[in-house]
Amino acid sequence: MLDRPVNIAVLVSGGGTNLQAILDAQQGGIIKSGKVALVVSDNENAYALQRAQKAGVCSEVVKKSPDFESKLIECIEQYDIDLIVLAGFMCILSENFISHFRDRIINVHPSLIPSFCGKGFYGIHVHEAALKKGVKVTGATVHFVNEIPDGGKIIAQKAVEVLDDDTPQSLQRRVMQDAEWVILPSAIEKISAEIRSKTT
Repeated sequence: MLDRPVNIAVLVSGGGTNLQAILDAQQGGIIKSGKVALVVSDNENAYALQRAQKAGVCSEVVKKSPDFESKLIECIEQYDIDLIVLAGFMCILSENFISHFRDRIINVHPSLIPSFCGKGFYGIHVHEAALKKGVKVTGATVHFVNEIPDGGKIIAQKAVEVLDDDTPQSLQRRVMQDAEWVILPSAIEKISAEIRSKTT
């Protein structure tokens, strides 16, 4: 068994609202088997980096380049990371990167997979597609990351009702608040506890 909390790296590209939900859950004792040890962004202007700084968490910027993934791996390994959380990270990771951290990468997606997922379904586009289709229920999914975009094993899902007057923006906000910010911290705790118990 690992005699320390699981070291978590959160990979971000933008505002970091999911990162904040993770940090708040850690502060509130929902996440107790792991701790956020590192925040990595591919965007030096990401507000998520300021959130990390306010929380006293180490942060790094790894910009897109031909050797982007090797630099990302190097950065993550420097901090002895056990679990990687993709929280609004706008990069599709290669098979090489994923196999390097097999079963140690999780992602939150703003729909009930297998609906509205895969290539091209990210951010506001997911909610636009849900409204266009006329679904009455949507939600969020936390899943393991494999070589297929949004194709890994599902860890947790939570449904959110679609209202008649929803816009993509109002739906996005409610899915975040009522689903993503609820299931992501609890899934992180679940996986962190499993990693701790398996690691010798």
